Amino acid sequence: MTKKRALIIGITGQDGSYLAEFLIKKNYIVHGMVRRSSMPNTQRIDHILSTSRDEESSNKKIIREYGDLSSSENIQNIIRRIKPDEIYNLGAQSHVKVSFEIPEYTYDIVAVGPLRVLEAIKNIKPNIKYLQASSSEMFGNSENNIQNENTQFNPESPYASAKTLGYWTTRNYRDNFKIFASNVIMFNHESPRRGLNFVTKKIVRGLIEVKNKKRKYLYLGNLNAKRDWGYAKEYCEVMWKMLQLKKADDFVIATNTHYSVRDFVEAAGKELNFEIIWKGKGTKEVGIDKKTNKTVIKIDPYYFRPNDVQSLLGDASKLYKAIKWKPKTSFKKLVKIMVDKEIELIKNHKIY
Repeated sequence: MTKKRALIIGITGQDGSYLAEFLIKKNYIVHGMVRRSSMPNTQRIDHILSTSRDEESSNKKIIREYGDLSSSENIQNIIRRIKPDEIYNLGAQSHVKVSFEIPEYTYDIVAVGPLRVLEAIKNIKPNIKYLQASSSEMFGNSENNIQNENTQFNPESPYASAKTLGYWTTRNYRDNFKIFASNVIMFNHESPRRGLNFVTKKIVRGLIEVKNKKRKYLYLGNLNAKRDWGYAKEYCEVMWKMLQLKKADDFVIATNTHYSVRDFVEAAGKELNFEIIWKGKGTKEVGIDKKTNKTVIKIDPYYFRPNDVQSLLGDASKLYKAIKWKPKTSFKKLVKIMVDKEIELIKNHKIY
């Protein structure tokens, strides 16, 4: 039986690494697009990264393809050579606050990148199945308390605007050129492989360092922002299931519950034997360990976004009905997974 061939764009990221592991278990030949860098950027996939371009010797390993979403020629050459059955576009400059600092680069990769891939599919192999990773940030400060596939987009950042364009480009190629192109609108999804500049990873690692007396305080921004937090490893299974459907479509993936940054801090603190209480208001608010009466958390205005999204809560009922999937990992269990793994990573002087 001929093995299916998948190309994962953004394979070195959190989602790409979990998806690669999942597809390898499904007996796929997995190619991963990796940006060339003078510094190693494959830490999340080193354990499954092949040292050979030969597919037989690369069994159960990722075959690395050097490329970048900024280059149409690069993307076309990869697709023409490997002729994948499925393409998962998880590549992005995905940090919202950073997108305000480098908006042009963010638009080039996040907005125009999907266009480059879809145009290559149209011209080289139109029967490739394509998945576009879209974001709940597209909803912004929505008038709807709960967001689903019919909720109007209201992007509040360059990242969100760029993701919105990528979403509509995917739909346009599906409708106009009959390409199997689906959007997965993912609400926040976390794991021990989250990037260091994302708030959940920052909270977990920061509190461990405070506990180990490696730092005095953990500095944070908006404690009251609420997000629908799921487990990234589980969401990667959903991506694959979406491309196995008979018809391409767009789906929200979420847990249908949301918690504040403050809630995340308290839950992570509890796993580390902190009992965090709050005193003060605004930028003067601090988080204090009740057991020692020492300040653990401080607020730094630098970490506030220019126009922050206050609440995101996903309604994934369409997805649940289509693929019979529901999240298995609760918010508290997710926090515990992250804390336990981070302790191990720090002990071994690793980030991922």
